[in-house]
Amino acid sequence: MSVAISIRDLRVVRGGREVLEVDALDVEAGMVTGLLGPSGSGKSTLLRSIVGAQIVDGGSVVVLGLPSGTPALRARVGYQTQAPSVYADLTVLENLDYFARIAGVDGGRVQEVVELVELGGLEPQLAVTLSGGERARLSLAAALLGRPEVVVLDEPTVGLDPVLRRSLWKMFHELAVRGATLLVSSHVMDEADRCDALALLRDGEVLATGTPGSLRERTGEDDLDAVFLRLIGDRGPE
Repeated sequence: MSVAISIRDLRVVRGGREVLEVDALDVEAGMVTGLLGPSGSGKSTLLRSIVGAQIVDGGSVVVLGLPSGTPALRARVGYQTQAPSVYADLTVLENLDYFARIAGVDGGRVQEVVELVELGGLEPQLAVTLSGGERARLSLAAALLGRPEVVVLDEPTVGLDPVLRRSLWKMFHELAVRGATLLVSSHVMDEADRCDALALLRDGEVLATGTPGSLRERTGEDDLDAVFLRLIGDRGPE
């Protein structure tokens, strides 16, 4: 399979301390890859490095054959930040119409993404009045407007109920079937089984990569929490 994202010798320093050190990481095209790790492990910093929003101190990040942050990638990479990036004083429809004009897509696409993220019926509602989960879905809708080839999602399911989480993961895989590459971060290990491939991150370093099945086989553990603990050399309490 082809590689959509390739990282080599990436270093990020903040406050004089190295917060991210990734020697090598490849994200295969057309798959849903999970970036799993506890809060503070460097997931958001890594995602920002991939979309070109993070100053890096060394190494290379190549996305779709181009250095991250290259202007030509803006229309090809969708990015949902951990905090919903929408205008509180605009309605759902006004937000998406605004982002659609920036992305250069027509109004028909706006209604498509509204239905895709299950916000139908909320178009006239101000973003400030939405629930946290609804704002997250609105931010996701904005990221998907341009039909990006690579979709980078920073904890898109945090705070959502189990039914909606399942629906979103189903949508992620449908996007991958259509040819998109998705990199989805989470600190919830039970979401790991929803991914085609995993990259486990701890203390700013990639601990392991592989499919959920291959990581189970590697560690001899079935539970993915136990897999993670075994990989860091601590199986936790028996």
